[in-house]
Amino acid sequence: MKQTGKIRVKVFGLIRDKERLFVSEDYDSVKQEKYYRALGGSIEFGETSHAALQREFQEEIQAELTNIRYLGCLENLFTYEGKSGHEIVQVYECDFVDSKFYQLEKLMFFEAGNSQHQAMWIDISRLKSGELRLVPEQFADYL
Repeated sequence: MKQTGKIRVKVFGLIRDKERLFVSEDYDSVKQEKYYRALGGSIEFGETSHAALQREFQEEIQAELTNIRYLGCLENLFTYEGKSGHEIVQVYECDFVDSKFYQLEKLMFFEAGNSQHQAMWIDISRLKSGELRLVPEQFADYL
């Protein structure tokens, strides 16, 4: 059976602060489930994943990154809002340039399509234990 759809190429930045991870919170209304993911987004044609990571953080939360280190690549097959998705994800570890981001409780931001999201620090232990759902699940391998 032939699948229709498109493979998307993404980049995400894992930002740690001791035992916390900076993530955005989202909700799948079909599964009625909250989940968390690192910030990032799609890589545009002609753009390196490194450049895309910096652009996405600048666009979404006006943040500059430093100490950007490539961790690896993963493939993510998933269902969101009842539709199948397929992503190839470049994963980086990085830090914020501005220390104010480490003091934040929550940060509201807008993504393409004007959808509002919030980013926050979450204890890594809550993600590793499965209490809170981190996606893609393979991100846990990098924590």
